[in-house]
Amino acid sequence: MTSDQMISTYFETGTLPDLPRDHFIDGAFVAADSGNRMESFDAGTGEAFSDFAAGTAVDVDRAVTSAAEGFEVWRNTPPARRCAILNEAARLMRAEADRLAVVESLDSGKTLAEAQGDVAGSARLFEYYAGAADKLDGRSVNLGNGNAAFTLREPVGLTAHIVPWNYPTSTLVRGIAPALAAGCSAVVKPAETTPFTALMIAELLLRAGVPAGVVNVVTGTGIEAGAPLVTDPRVRHVTFTGSVATGVGVMQNVAPNVTGLTLELGGKSPLIAFADADPEAVADGAFWAIFSNSGQICSAGSRLVIHKDLHAEVMDLLVRKAQALRFGHGLRNPDMGAVNSERHLEQIAGHVERARARGVEIATGGNVATDPETGKGWFFEPTILNDLAASDEAVTQEIFGPVLAVQTFADENEALALANGTDFALAAGIYTKDMSTALRMAQRVDAGQVTVNDYWAGGIELPFGGNRKSGFGREKGLEGLDAYTRSKSITLAV
Repeated sequence: MTSDQMISTYFETGTLPDLPRDHFIDGAFVAADSGNRMESFDAGTGEAFSDFAAGTAVDVDRAVTSAAEGFEVWRNTPPARRCAILNEAARLMRAEADRLAVVESLDSGKTLAEAQGDVAGSARLFEYYAGAADKLDGRSVNLGNGNAAFTLREPVGLTAHIVPWNYPTSTLVRGIAPALAAGCSAVVKPAETTPFTALMIAELLLRAGVPAGVVNVVTGTGIEAGAPLVTDPRVRHVTFTGSVATGVGVMQNVAPNVTGLTLELGGKSPLIAFADADPEAVADGAFWAIFSNSGQICSAGSRLVIHKDLHAEVMDLLVRKAQALRFGHGLRNPDMGAVNSERHLEQIAGHVERARARGVEIATGGNVATDPETGKGWFFEPTILNDLAASDEAVTQEIFGPVLAVQTFADENEALALANGTDFALAAGIYTKDMSTALRMAQRVDAGQVTVNDYWAGGIELPFGGNRKSGFGREKGLEGLDAYTRSKSITLAV
C-alpha cells in the first residue's frame, strides 16, 4: 500500500494491518514466554491501536543465547559480504520507506515528514557503515628489533542496544549499523511506547542476508526486559540512549561485568546569538531547534542565549512564528506532532506550571492542548519562557518538550558562562557574521558538536555525543565504530 492508502486505512479502522506484535528471536517472530502483552497508543489520539509482547528475563535469555551463537557466524562472515548485506538493507529500507515512516509517525506521534526523514537517514546509515565493513584494518608496527608485529581490529562481541521513544528508527540504526559492520551481534530493547519499527527492521535485516540470531529484538518494559539484558555477562557492550537517571542506573548495572558502555543522555543545548546575527535567521533557527519533533530531541536547542540588543526583535519574530505553527495528528503532516505519551505530557506541563508559579514570563503558549481537528491526543502548545535567570529550573533542567528558555547576555564572556552554565554538554549553535567570534566560541563552549549559523547542520558522517551529564562515547561517523571494535597486538619473534 502507498502512504496515502495506509493512512486512509488507519483512520477508517483505528489500526494498521500486519504489524509485528511479537519478539524477534533467532530469525523468527515468537510470543513472550509469559504470554503477557502491552498496548501501544497513538499519541495523536491517546487511544490504543495495537499490542505487543511483554518480555521478561526468560525472553531476554533466549535472545542473548541466540545472539551469542549468531556472533560466531557473523564474525566469520567475510567483511565484503557484510558490506553487501548492509547495502542491501539500505536498499530494502528505501523500498519500504512508506510503510516504515507511517508506522514511525503513528507509534511516536511525530509528523509524517519527520518520520520520512528519519527513515531516509537510517537507510543512509546502513549504507555509510556498509562502506566501512571491509576497511577495518589493523596496522604493521616496526619494533626496531627484527621481530614482526601487527595489530588486528576485532569485533567486541555481543552488543545490547536500549533504544528511546523519540527516534525509534534512527537511534536503533545508528547503533546496530556500525555494530554489524564490525562483526558484532545485537539484542535490541526498544522503548515500550514505540516497539514496532525495531521489529520491522530486524526482519528486514534477515531478508537482506543477516544470518538468523545476529539481530534479535525483545519488547517490553525497562524493568522486565531492559534490566536483564544489560546485566547479562554475555553482553560485551551496551549502547544506551535515554535519561540521565536511567543512564546512571545502566552504568551501575554493567559495572560488575566490566561491560563497555556508550551513553547518550540529556541535553539543555544553547543556541547563542550575537548582536551582529541576522534576526530572521536566528528566529528561524531557534524555532526549528526547539519545535522539531515537539522538542523531544536530546540535542534540541532548548535555550536561546541571545545578545540583549537583538533580544526584542527576535522575540517578536519567534512569538509570531510559534503562534502560527500548526499542530495535529502526525499522519496529517502538520508543522508539529504530538507528545509521545500522556505521562510525558504531564511532565512537560509540570515544568511550565512551576515556571508560571515562579512568575516567569510566558511569551506564548504554556498550555496542554489537543488535536484541533478531533479534540483528542497528547499535545502541548509551542511555548516560550522569556528572560530567565541562569539558576531557573527551566534553564537547568531538561524539559524535553516544545518549551524554549530564553536568556540574554551583554558580552562574549557572559554568553560563554551562560552557555556552559548547566550540567549538560551535548550540542550548541552559534549565530554571528564574525567567523573569528564563531570559531573562538566553538572552541570554548563545552559540547560534543557545535554548528554555526544553522543549528541542524552536520550529518551522519560526523560523530555525535556529549560531555558531562550528556553522556560519553560517540555515535555516527567513523568514530561510531570505535565502541564495537577492539585492538589486538600480535608479535612474532623471528
